[in-house]
Amino acid sequence: MTQQLAHPAARPMPALRPLLGLGVVAGPLYVTVALAQAFTREGFDLARHPWSFLAIGELGWIQTANFVVTALATLACAVGLRRRLSPGRGARWTPRLVGAFGVSMIGAAIFPADPAMGFPAGTPEGPGTVTLSGTLHMAVGGVGFWCMAAACYVIASRFARQGRTGWALYSRVTGTLFLGSFAGIASGGGIAWANLAFVAGIVAIWTWLSLVSLHLLRTAD
Repeated sequence: MTQQLAHPAARPMPALRPLLGLGVVAGPLYVTVALAQAFTREGFDLARHPWSFLAIGELGWIQTANFVVTALATLACAVGLRRRLSPGRGARWTPRLVGAFGVSMIGAAIFPADPAMGFPAGTPEGPGTVTLSGTLHMAVGGVGFWCMAAACYVIASRFARQGRTGWALYSRVTGTLFLGSFAGIASGGGIAWANLAFVAGIVAIWTWLSLVSLHLLRTAD
């Protein structure tokens, strides 16, 4: 008897709960590890230095690992979002955009930022020398940030259509604040208000991903 092969769509997909669960914990993990370093690394100043600087210097491997582990958790979350949101508005683009953000974090780990503004300790003050690695770090990071903000707007459209106006508004506000904070640091690197605003934007976007993932888990059939 000829054995029939199951259609790809009929094959079992990975469990939804652990995938979206990784979306819940990705942000808290990243923020906790980054802040622990920010408050303990010699010469690091939250008001002057972006978190990317933590990936350079003798202890830079900690933040590099933080990038990679968080990126993998974000990619797993994107798979969970694809399964949870299908079918319907945003089912394709929300996970793609979140996944692109995860990929950008891997790129940021591969291409570290350039030493500048007195960090790591012993680095001269000022913008420092711009290298290919530093340029690529900024490029992949920028693409990832835009994708994550876009994911907020895409899923906000889905929430609005479902009548979940609170979630729609929260998603749009988060995306807007995150874009604004990124624009601030891109145009005013080294300025205290811009760096602190970007810290707030990073915390806000990760909080959003955690809460949306948790919400989708709780409302799953």
